Amino acid sequence: MVDDFIYPAETYLLIGKVIEPHGLKGEVKIFSYAGQPGNIQSYKKLFLVTLSGELSQAYSMEKCRVKGKSAIVRLTSVNDRNGAEAITGMGVLLLKEDLPQPGQDEFYLYQLEGLTVITVDGRRLGTVTSIMSNGAQDLLVVQDNDEEYLIPILDSIILHHDTEKIVIAPPPGLLEINSGDTIL
Repeated sequence: MVDDFIYPAETYLLIGKVIEPHGLKGEVKIFSYAGQPGNIQSYKKLFLVTLSGELSQAYSMEKCRVKGKSAIVRLTSVNDRNGAEAITGMGVLLLKEDLPQPGQDEFYLYQLEGLTVITVDGRRLGTVTSIMSNGAQDLLVVQDNDEEYLIPILDSIILHHDTEKIVIAPPPGLLEINSGDTIL
């Protein structure tokens, strides 16, 4: 589960969390929320944030290697285990402007947040409040007052999206599954 770090979401993207020191020379293990820890090595600078929203200065990476679902990273000015312990538990941020440009017909999941979701027949479901993963796929969390829908991010369901809306073709039962009206 992703912690609720406070940070300026219009500028930064939360990409992971420092989960523990690694060794004695200042390396830390970073869990990647994107599920691709190898991507961390391509970023020029990272920022750290506490749960209360305190932002660090920019860190550069001296070393980075992948180990399972995590990256083992050595950040500039973190030179020993004490320094690594001091940043354990912090969120890892990236400037959105530092993300590579997506290719044609590609997008970043965070770009879907805040968009209105409607069905192909014109029914407005609500607004995307967040993206989550259930382990098998990523899901749009769509909220409208007391209603919440979990919509799988699949080409067969999401037919179109632009800067304002997402059009979906939900399979039978998908929207009713949260209402309690389904018959098992």
